[in-house]
Amino acid sequence: MKLALVTAYPPSKVTLNEYAYHLVKYFRQKSEVSEIILLTDYTNDKKDILFTEDGFKITVKECWKFNSHKNIISITKAINQTKPDAILFNLQFMKFGDKKIAAALGLLVPWICKMKKIPTIALLHNILEQVDLDTAGFTNNKILQKMYNFIGTLLTKFILKADIVALTMPKYVEILKQKYKANNVVNIPHGTFEIPEEPSYGLAPGSMKVMTFGKFGTYKKVEILIEAVEKTRKKTGLDIEIVIAGTDNPNVPGYLAAVEKKYIDVPKLSFTGYVEENDVARIFQESAVVVFPYTSTTGSSGVLHQAGSYGKAVIMPNLGDLALLVEDEGYKGEFFEPNNVDSLAEGIENILTNDLYRRNLGKANYKAATSLPMSHITDLYIQKFQQIMQINE
Repeated sequence: MKLALVTAYPPSKVTLNEYAYHLVKYFRQKSEVSEIILLTDYTNDKKDILFTEDGFKITVKECWKFNSHKNIISITKAINQTKPDAILFNLQFMKFGDKKIAAALGLLVPWICKMKKIPTIALLHNILEQVDLDTAGFTNNKILQKMYNFIGTLLTKFILKADIVALTMPKYVEILKQKYKANNVVNIPHGTFEIPEEPSYGLAPGSMKVMTFGKFGTYKKVEILIEAVEKTRKKTGLDIEIVIAGTDNPNVPGYLAAVEKKYIDVPKLSFTGYVEENDVARIFQESAVVVFPYTSTTGSSGVLHQAGSYGKAVIMPNLGDLALLVEDEGYKGEFFEPNNVDSLAEGIENILTNDLYRRNLGKANYKAATSLPMSHITDLYIQKFQQIMQINE
């Protein structure tokens, strides 16, 4: 199978690029896949396809730009040129841009592929029905929210023209089945990127690192984490370092720089900036606990799966999608009330002052993460493509 993947890809800063990297890493190990064609966004640096195995053919064709109105044409042209046997779209609603028209036009491409009779799966990491448009940074204008919801419904109908739409959470499948009467939606879990050997669950030497990881500024806000750690330090006297790992959300440029300036007098507060793929393991391994300072959620959390794979205790807001993910996949953690500094501080204290509790959370999360490795997730996609091809014969 000559498999095309339409996606952002490292060193891209566009969302879901890391997920694509791990899809490619595991698809290339499957005997059913003879070649991978990466239909990616343009980047200044070369794409990261230097895997350890040699000889597998990966074709990189940069063919789209974030916020370009021409993506629908350029991606279709690239598909015509490369002639894949099957196409997987790695999508969320702001994949091709944060401007309405550019974002919408890019999401029409799966429908075009279906019309061209190319077996097509659209992996949709979020659905607009489950996104709080205000807290997620889209808009707080009620009229605009209604317009977004109308456009989102229309675009979802187009995405559902794909042979199969894969969703990372069972709840999403039920919502689309009920609202759109769709019978081509399936749950394929997010999966865990890497499955390292089971860790010792001990603490790294030095300060206990309270870490958060992601793109910040919209519904991911780090102020609450900084202030909660400050409270915990004063109450317990613990030696705690705060690690903010990641970058600004593209919708909020300058956010982290402003936070760093605001909290310049806070000791042991570090901002890593963009974390290269080969540094991800170290960032997690050095952490005592991973915190999710979210005010909303927009889908399954890749960071939670990563934290689990390194056997880390986690602290999460008591919010819809994250709470469901914990229930569905077996993760465990402390929950705090969103936007409540005292509640988050209590969660941090509960974990950092009880080493047995911290270890037990880490063990439960490692078990949950190892039950869904990416090798299994890519097998599920291959099975679905084979089903489509049998139907099309």
